[in-house]
Amino acid sequence: MSRLPILMYHNVTANPEKSIGLTISAEKLEKQFQYLVTKGFNTYHFSEWNELINRSGKSVIITFDDVTLNQLEYAVPLLEKYNLKATFFIPFAYVGKTDEWNKGAEPIMNVEQLKDLSKNIELGYHSFYHRAYAKMTSAEITEDFDKCKAFCKENKLEVSPVLAYPYGSFPKKEPLKTPFFQQMKEEGILFALRIGNKINTIPTLNRYELNRIDVKGEESLFLFKFKLRFGKLF
Repeated sequence: MSRLPILMYHNVTANPEKSIGLTISAEKLEKQFQYLVTKGFNTYHFSEWNELINRSGKSVIITFDDVTLNQLEYAVPLLEKYNLKATFFIPFAYVGKTDEWNKGAEPIMNVEQLKDLSKNIELGYHSFYHRAYAKMTSAEITEDFDKCKAFCKENKLEVSPVLAYPYGSFPKKEPLKTPFFQQMKEEGILFALRIGNKINTIPTLNRYELNRIDVKGEESLFLFKFKLRFGKLF
């Protein structure tokens, strides 16, 4: 079995003093990307899963939630500069608007900007309204997916069948867990991501519980290297 860390990013800023929590400075992000390249990590899209599991060497998946405009301004050029692949997850109701589920301070990319992203970037689902699945009924989840798919069809937007759970939230205990995963399968979702802060092993037992490493803006490069290797600190 091989190891697969999946990195989770959110906002990116040019101001190092604002590099905290879900926001990372472009300077720190570049140093992390440089480290991945220097150490010979190969990056993948989820659509390349079969190639990933059959390839030797160091592998990593880079993900960004919410498709904020600051990601387009700072993260996308760095991904292109270092020829790294990444998956960006879309909360469809807010495309071309702001992150209204939060404080509404961050503008979200519009449809044309999403379509113009480089081939190094794969798009995925982040629900329609950015609601916690654990607090939604089965009918509400179905309606949410219907809205996502209608948005993609109407705007001719190509989105891979991979989902990042908003807030990392999904039914984690029975009797709700198994029916929820069955619903994900019926919706055509092939992969779904929690937070977890653990390193995945490939092949994995459950593609609907893939773990991501939460990269925080205040963390040092040393800590990034540690989490990349071990996941949780304790």
